[in-house]
Amino acid sequence: MAQENVSLDTVLTKIDADLPVAIDRLLELLRIPSISTDPEYKEACDKAADWLVADLASIGVEASKRPTPGHPMVVGRVDGPGPHVLFYGHYDVQPVDPLNLWNRDPFDPAIEETAKGKVIRGRGSSDDKGQLMTFIEACRAWKAVHGSLPCKITFFFEGEEESGSPSLIPFMKENAEELKAEIALICDTGLFQSKTPAIITRLRGLLGEELTIKAADKDLHSGMYGGVAMNPIRVLTKILGGLFDENGTIQVPEIYEGVPELPAEILDQWKSLNFDDKAFLGGVGLSQPAGEKDHLPIEMIWSRPTAEINGIWGGYTGAGFKTVLPAEASAKISFRLVGTQDPKAIRKNFRAWVEAQVPSDCSVEWKDHSCSPASEMNTTHPGFEAARKALGDEWDDPAAYAGCGGSIPIAGYFQNILDMDAMLVGWGKDDDQLHSPNEKYDLESFHKGIRSWARIINAMANAA
Repeated sequence: MAQENVSLDTVLTKIDADLPVAIDRLLELLRIPSISTDPEYKEACDKAADWLVADLASIGVEASKRPTPGHPMVVGRVDGPGPHVLFYGHYDVQPVDPLNLWNRDPFDPAIEETAKGKVIRGRGSSDDKGQLMTFIEACRAWKAVHGSLPCKITFFFEGEEESGSPSLIPFMKENAEELKAEIALICDTGLFQSKTPAIITRLRGLLGEELTIKAADKDLHSGMYGGVAMNPIRVLTKILGGLFDENGTIQVPEIYEGVPELPAEILDQWKSLNFDDKAFLGGVGLSQPAGEKDHLPIEMIWSRPTAEINGIWGGYTGAGFKTVLPAEASAKISFRLVGTQDPKAIRKNFRAWVEAQVPSDCSVEWKDHSCSPASEMNTTHPGFEAARKALGDEWDDPAAYAGCGGSIPIAGYFQNILDMDAMLVGWGKDDDQLHSPNEKYDLESFHKGIRSWARIINAMANAA
């Protein structure tokens, strides 16, 4: 054990010494505008993939760029004596609009001094290039110190995560044998309350629906038709206004089928985290939890289903006033799912619930959007406890098993397609402004993230 500690200490020292050049490498990657959803940036996505292939090759990883109908995948592999792990990240980024709200060019990244310390400012700094590079830099330091890595590692980088991952499932199925490992590692999450290291063990699924209520065959003059002709906005708002009862319970039939009660030991651990819901809501100008009244706020974020109206439109919304009854009104609704909730069954029940409330003079049209179930990881794999202890050694607070309110479908794909669980660990903070102008990644997150991965792969190798 003493020899293991000496080996790890030399790697950590190397990481500290090489931090300036590691930052330079990250800034170089951040300068590539790899926006996956915009065809104008196709060459930039190719360039980012090529950059990663070259960077992996520089530390002795056999890596290649793999074509897909969309943006390429990057796959690399290196042998080692320990267990076989797969590390997943994505090199594509969100669009930068509205550009006028950025304080600097989003693809001219820089280190900035803020009231809370130094940050790396630029699109993709936190989501997900900075996080992805923490793992590569940890591997680079191991290789530099010891000449080899302590585990067998497959690197798997995607270029379409921010645009729905249309190529991901076919690629994983076609290359399942090559990609399969004992466990997957994903770095696309964050610290709990920006300070406590967390291993995400449960992710909510996601169902997206878009509906349009149609009435008259044209917009109508509200003076001539108001009061006698049905207004589709009135229909739509009445239906959506009935989504919840006074206790915050969702009214779609059978939506709670498959929603498990949280085990007492998990709830006790979550309570021990002392989640400050007043500070959480206060940070965005709110004060009162709006969900199910018989559940804690942290449960509502991590382990309870939701129904949210994400957008609603119809009629005239321009400058001035136009007195019309619109011919149609539309809305987008998303459901976050937990446990074994079936997104297809919920889609069917939600549509039936809506259609039963549409008057005979109106019709409803539907558009499908996302549809993925929730995921829960099996923490009995020895790597989970090894990683939890390793994280506690690096950060001031002990690591916690935590839930995540968001949806990261790749974790479920690893379970369903490759038959392996995923460990989700990340170093993002609540104020990183993901998907927003002025995205940043704390320099501390980048530095300690590299050190944390070095500790984790060392601990997993020794736990095998």
